[in-house]
Amino acid sequence: MPRTILPESQIHPAVREKIASYRTDILKEVQAAVAANDIVVVGMRMNPFPKKARKTLAAAGIAHKYLEYGSYLGEWRRRLALKMWTGWPTFPMVFVKGVLVGGAEDLARLIAKESWEEAVVKVVIPPRRFAPPLLKRGGDNNRN
Repeated sequence: MPRTILPESQIHPAVREKIASYRTDILKEVQAAVAANDIVVVGMRMNPFPKKARKTLAAAGIAHKYLEYGSYLGEWRRRLALKMWTGWPTFPMVFVKGVLVGGAEDLARLIAKESWEEAVVKVVIPPRRFAPPLLKRGGDNNRN
């Protein structure tokens, strides 16, 4: 289901650049971490749920990258840019292979539901809409 956002045509041209450039530093940092790591947890101090997500991953023996931005007492404007970008209203934000899978409780359900590998494949890799390419017989299939 596509999420509803205000169409650019309904944003006055005088403020479009302000919206497009709002807190891009934090977005670029998170986007780079998500691109470079299989699992990324984005959280904040004083919130128990990022810690729960990290403990869940540690208990399952799953390595991850953790990014922390402020606390309830500060940096809420920086975190707001992440909420606007993802559409996810709370922290943590857990990314698996570039896909936002939700927060701490969503992560725990995903891991408990079935084996982690199967769950990640089902969440991250959409069903094939075409047949895989045929492998060559008797040769090196890794060559171009």
